[in-house]
Amino acid sequence: MDFERLVNEHKDSVYRQMIRTCGNREDAEDVLIDALLKAYRNLDQLRAQEAFRTWLGQIAQRVCWQLKKREALLPILQLSELEAQGQELAGDSPALDATLAMRQMKELMMNAVEALPEQYRDVYRLRDLEELSGEEVARRLHISLQSMKSRLHRARATVRESLDALLGQEAKHN
Repeated sequence: MDFERLVNEHKDSVYRQMIRTCGNREDAEDVLIDALLKAYRNLDQLRAQEAFRTWLGQIAQRVCWQLKKREALLPILQLSELEAQGQELAGDSPALDATLAMRQMKELMMNAVEALPEQYRDVYRLRDLEELSGEEVARRLHISLQSMKSRLHRARATVRESLDALLGQEAKHN
């Protein structure tokens, strides 16, 4: 498998996807680099070269959400460290805005997931939110791996469309 050729062929589309997912170019670049490293290390898990872009996109999406989780927890960790040192915060900080924005994004995401039909919602929750393996999700739901993949693909597309629509509406109002 020619990893370099696959990367050159698909990195731009995954980068554009990460700009939308992560919200800015800097995080998207960091996420793409991290995702490429993870993909290279786990290349033996890729079953078909034709699936590389989707596979890399899924890795990058997980990396982005992990980054967002860390960013959301950072103000809490900083506050805990300051309190442990006996210091207090002086007024509001920009981190509060970031925390509120992250909370709002999480709420939008959860609303989009809740709006999914049950068969898609269950697959999405187990695979993307709980990060279980595809095989484990299929086993728990008593469906074939192929059915799980199909439902997951439809669920992700629906969530992405919902978020794009909601974020587009918010951008118009701001």
